[in-house]
Amino acid sequence: MELGKRLADFWAKFTGNVGFAIIIVLSIAVLALAYYMIIRFLLKNNSRRFVYVAAVIMVISGLLFMFNDDIESGLYIFVPMILFIVIVVLYSVELKRSIWKKHVNKPSDIKHGTVVFDEEKIENCIAEIIKALQDMSKNDVGAIIVLANGNIPPQILDSGVKLDSDISSALIESVFFPKTPLHDGAMIIDGTKIVAAGCFLPLSQQVDRIPKDLGTRHRAGLGVTENIDVISLIVSEETGIITVARAGKIQRYADSEILKRVLTKYFWQDVESRR
Repeated sequence: MELGKRLADFWAKFTGNVGFAIIIVLSIAVLALAYYMIIRFLLKNNSRRFVYVAAVIMVISGLLFMFNDDIESGLYIFVPMILFIVIVVLYSVELKRSIWKKHVNKPSDIKHGTVVFDEEKIENCIAEIIKALQDMSKNDVGAIIVLANGNIPPQILDSGVKLDSDISSALIESVFFPKTPLHDGAMIIDGTKIVAAGCFLPLSQQVDRIPKDLGTRHRAGLGVTENIDVISLIVSEETGIITVARAGKIQRYADSEILKRVLTKYFWQDVESRR
């Protein structure tokens, strides 16, 4: 009976006071948007269990505020705020990457200047990169190649030497040849151009999660993917193992098939939807 009376009083106030009704509608819209963004972010980062936990917290806190007269119902706004703080703490890497993420170029948008590159050009770039990586792997030549897609900040590009060159295995291998001036830095590939080499990258802070046999080169290749939506291709100088780093995670022992898939996705993402 008490609940029925409270609901009746609320409805009478809602329908009889325009200002109160507007505030309630706006509050519901803001809360709905906040919860939608939280749930969408969690699902996007494969955290379905966390979604269930968040849903239970929402329901329990809603019932608590509804049936407990000693608690001010306006404090319910703090529930999504607390959830957001928890997400910031637990998903700081994913949040940084989402902030840096930019529009992914479509196949017909891959340009340099006013030139649009065709499928043959793209396939040649893929083949040249794979050949260079495998050659350096066989000879234990260390390397980091970052597939940027327009997402590299200017400060990283400015830390190296601008090249603006076509992609070729010979050029890639010559840049990383031991004791050459640029071999210790990262090469940045944007579209079908090598835009810079010898660039300095931020080191990964996931020290405890990186295998002990991986050194500074792998920390740099992984670190840039933690904050920016890029892909790093890393060749170990000690073992010749090729590693793919993306979204703050690494995939070791990348063979030609794995590299082909990664590079094809990089150059031709969403190509099927445009045919």
